[in-house]
Amino acid sequence: MKIKVGFVGLGIMGLPMALNLVAKGFEVFVYDIDERRVRMAVEKGAVGSSFKEIGSHCKVVCISLPNGKIVQQVLTGKDSLACHLTSGSIVVDTSSITPEESRAIASALELYGIDYLDAPVSGGEPKAKEGTLAFMVGGKESAFNKTLPVMKGMGSSFIRIGESGSGSIAKLVNQIIVNLNIAVLGEGLVFAQRAGADPELVFQAIRGGLAGSAVMEAKTPMILARNFTPGGKLSINHKDIKNVLETAHGLDIPIPFTAQLFEVMQNLKIRGLLDEDHAAIVKYFEELAKL
Repeated sequence: MKIKVGFVGLGIMGLPMALNLVAKGFEVFVYDIDERRVRMAVEKGAVGSSFKEIGSHCKVVCISLPNGKIVQQVLTGKDSLACHLTSGSIVVDTSSITPEESRAIASALELYGIDYLDAPVSGGEPKAKEGTLAFMVGGKESAFNKTLPVMKGMGSSFIRIGESGSGSIAKLVNQIIVNLNIAVLGEGLVFAQRAGADPELVFQAIRGGLAGSAVMEAKTPMILARNFTPGGKLSINHKDIKNVLETAHGLDIPIPFTAQLFEVMQNLKIRGLLDEDHAAIVKYFEELAKL
């Protein structure tokens, strides 16, 4: 008998994650406000559903949504998932939200007898399609163990960091490091070209040394090909870095590099580039260098 799993949010990340669950043999009940995305999932074997239908069929529900406000509305607002899920259900939230929001949602769902895992992921659309995402999880160990088979249908790395909010903390750390890496990569490639060297050959020369990284391997080919089709939208990363700033300021943690990065992203926002991949951070440095 197939294990039944709900999935809410079929965006760039959510759709391939849900389809991987279908491919791994789960019976997946999907919902999204975009009916076209639901049809795409149904064509691959998922079941288009309402919150009520998801609640009546599924004890585990995964969600992948743009921000904390939407997550709270979907999970705890009027006629929300919480109104339809039965006691003992578990929500696996793969969205990128703040630790404070994660803890608030966990407390709200606990009143319904529902466990909540803040389980953001890293790897972007390519890893979502491959089913090799890295899960960073906060919440009860018992809920983590029960949902591990579901997460294994979508990823290849699964670490429970600690209690509620700790998965979201790990995600923010990930976003600091990834986005600053992309920014430094962009600055370096622009420097190479402006100074008179072929940036592609510079990339080939340094990729095997200490400067090499997963970010360099993923983003340099996109930058060189001028391919900014999003695998990780700049808008989502802009939101995440804003969450970093708000969390850090609330805890009196100095983050000078990340604060500067946010201003770089603000520049790109003003220029209307937020729908591009975060590799487009390079465009900030190109403009400065008049390339």
